[in-house]
Parts: sequence; C-alpha cells; structure tokens
Amino acid sequence: MSGCEWPRPWSYAEATDVLSRVLKFGMNLSLEPISALCEALGRPQDTFSVVQVTGTNGKSSTARMTAAVLSAHGRVTGLYTSPELERYPERMEVDGAVATDEEFAQAVGVAIDTARALWGETEPGIPAGATEFELLTAAALWHFGQRGVDTAVLEVGMGGRWDATSVVSPAVAVITGVGLDHMHVLGDTLEAIAAEKAAIIRPASAPILGPGTVGLERLFLDRVQEAGTHARAVRAMDTPSPVAEGLTVRFTIQSLPTSPGGLLSLEVSGVHELYADLSLRAPAYQAANVATAVAAAEAALGRALKPTWLRAALAGVPLPGRFELLRDEPPIVVDGSHNPQAAAVLAAAISDAWAESGGHPLVLLGVLSDKDARGIVEALAPAADAFAVATPESPRALPASDLARIVFEVTGVRPLVLDTVAQAAVELAASPSAVVGLVVTGSLTSAGQARAALRDASVTA
Repeated sequence: MSGCEWPRPWSYAEATDVLSRVLKFGMNLSLEPISALCEALGRPQDTFSVVQVTGTNGKSSTARMTAAVLSAHGRVTGLYTSPELERYPERMEVDGAVATDEEFAQAVGVAIDTARALWGETEPGIPAGATEFELLTAAALWHFGQRGVDTAVLEVGMGGRWDATSVVSPAVAVITGVGLDHMHVLGDTLEAIAAEKAAIIRPASAPILGPGTVGLERLFLDRVQEAGTHARAVRAMDTPSPVAEGLTVRFTIQSLPTSPGGLLSLEVSGVHELYADLSLRAPAYQAANVATAVAAAEAALGRALKPTWLRAALAGVPLPGRFELLRDEPPIVVDGSHNPQAAAVLAAAISDAWAESGGHPLVLLGVLSDKDARGIVEALAPAADAFAVATPESPRALPASDLARIVFEVTGVRPLVLDTVAQAAVELAASPSAVVGLVVTGSLTSAGQARAALRDASVTA
C-alpha cells in the first residue's frame, strides 16, 4: 500500500475504538515495526525535514515553540506531540491548526489497515505487531506527507533510541534535558537515561544540547563525535558552555511574571543574531525552552531569524497544560508536571505568580501510580497553601486515598480527599478554600481532565 492510496474512509469513532484496543503503553525495543509500517506507507518521512525533540521535561513546550517560529518564517510546519490533553487529534497540527476529526481518522485508518496487511490481526479489526504510539506516529507522518509540510517537529514519546519517532533521520536533534522519569524502561541513573536520549543524534544532524543537559555534557559530546557532527548548546548567560562560544545560544531573563498569566521577558543571543525584547505569557522555566527553540529554528533554517516574526510567534504560541491560566479571578491554573524535577520548577512558578497576592494557592493533585508521588509532593509543598487530592480517570491512576497518605506523611496535614480530578476541579473552583487560587497538577492526565471539566461547567468562560 503506498502513501497516496485511500483504501476506505474511516470514521473518528472507528479509529479511536481500534486505538483503545491495541497495546497502549508498550514499547517495541526495536525500530523494525515502525520502519516496516512507514516503508509500506511510502516512506512519508522522507518528504520533509525533521526537528526531533527529546528530554525529560520541556520537550513539548520546546517543540510547540519551534513549530510556531518555523511557521512564522514561512515554512509549512507539522507538529506531533504526545500525549493529548483531551482528544487524540491534538497530537497532529499543521501551522498551528489541529487535525480535524476526519483528517485524524483517515490518517489513523490508513496506518491501521497497513499494519493489518503487514502483520494480521489479534482479533477482528485489531492489527497485530504495532503499539498505539507506533500507529499514531505512522499516521502523523502520513498526514504530514499528505499536507505537503516542509518541516515536521516531532516530540519523542519516551527516551529516543527505540522511540517510534526515531524512524526519521532528523536534520535537527534537540535534547532539552535529562531527569529521573520512566526509569523502568530507560534506566535508573541519569547517565543511562541520557544515553537513550543521545541516540537521536545522527550523522548529518545538528544536535542542540539544552540547558537541562548540564553535568552530562561529556556523554552527549561523545555521541556527537561518533556521529561526526557539531553540537550547539543552550545555556544561561552565567553558565559555562561545553562547546565553542560561537555555537552557544545564551539567554537572559529580563523580567518575571508576578501574577498568573503575567509576562515573561527575556533576551536570547543566538548563533546568528541577538534577539531582544522577547516576551510571552509563561513562567520563568519557559525561558530555557524559548532559547532552545530559537537554537532549533536557527539550525533548521540555517540562518538568522527575523526578530519581528520571532516575537509574534512567541507572543501567540499556545502552551496547553503548561502553567495554563484558565480563569483570572480567582486564578485557576492547570499544569502537567508529573515528576519531582518538573514539580520543583512549577513550585517556583507558583511562588513568582502569586508573589503580589501575599498567599499561596490550593493545589489539587492527581498522580499516576508509576510516578514518584512523594517526590512531587515534597517539591510542591513549599508553594501550596494546602493540598486536595483526587483520582485521575486512568488505569494507571494512583488512588486518592494512597496519595492522601503520602501528603500527610510529607506535610503533617491531612489533605481534602475528593473523588475524580474532573469533579474535584469543578467543586474546588467554587470553594472558599481556593479564594487565593487553584492549581491542578500531578499529571498531564489530571491537567487535561480538569481543563475539560472546568470548560464544560462554564467555569472558564
């Protein structure tokens, strides 16, 4: 089956039904299945250049910013991210427009039919041999090929070495940073996890070593040397760089937001140009991601960016589920932080954003069972007025009762225990206990479910 054939129309309900019944959270420790799938689809990944983005934290924001900047510079740009906050089509965008249900269903349907032709079925209609993520990745690449994109920005799902997005040969390989997450798959040390992420660096790629790679530079530079290429590094102005200064992108924060939804202002000194007066409505931790996106976009284009286009792209880039302000008064923020490292930067963001209020928000937590819940609570405790806990709707959810016990052990205060995250978010949004504000976090699942519930209840209108 070639990439231009449409074997039959698929409905959104059909496509999502099949996705719900294939292996959802598995990973083939081989690129052979995704390679075979893309080969049968006509190798759509060869029709555009690719910026591949990995990292324990910050990769989704960096990918979104990079795509927005490339689109602003006239490149037809595809964006593939995961997981979705609310609905599957969010994973696929072209020039900032999310795939329609019809486009998503057709792309996924083509991938499913191709997988069934290659490997048969585990049960009627359900393809053997491919995971959910492999099907979605193949579908996104096919969709981007059909849309005629110039560049696709692909967010790695997990790690890098065996991730389905590594079916591509990226022109730009971005590593935002390394932290302890997915240790059951990637390894239980920073070095082991870094090695999995370093695998996206290929010959002829332009590697970008983000600020979160500090302390692991030697490992990444060894990989760069093996690949026979040259790395660029992104560092704060006062941080030593592992590469020549001419290949270092520097950033300086000029002003911090002092309220939820406030402006972050910064300056980025790129490889090709100095970009002053950049601003976006985001917390301080996004400064590193802005600079990394600038480095990636410069590398992808091979030239300086237009400062006015860059400013416009950053000012308008959506960052769903990343310190996303849903209501102004009292403020409601959702954030997908799901490991201690991310929770620590979220705590700093909360402290900055509520600096003028003289208080701290109520924090509603919903965590998945395979995450370090204790580490998340310890990181957030200094920034929380109090905790409430609830259970996200997920087969991997940590029960609220278990999370409540952890909160009590860490803080010495019993949290409010509620039912589901969605119900809890709506209830707390109207509660006097959240008069200073409400932050919903602990997982992307929780952020997405709270976001949808608050909108449906007209809390965010």
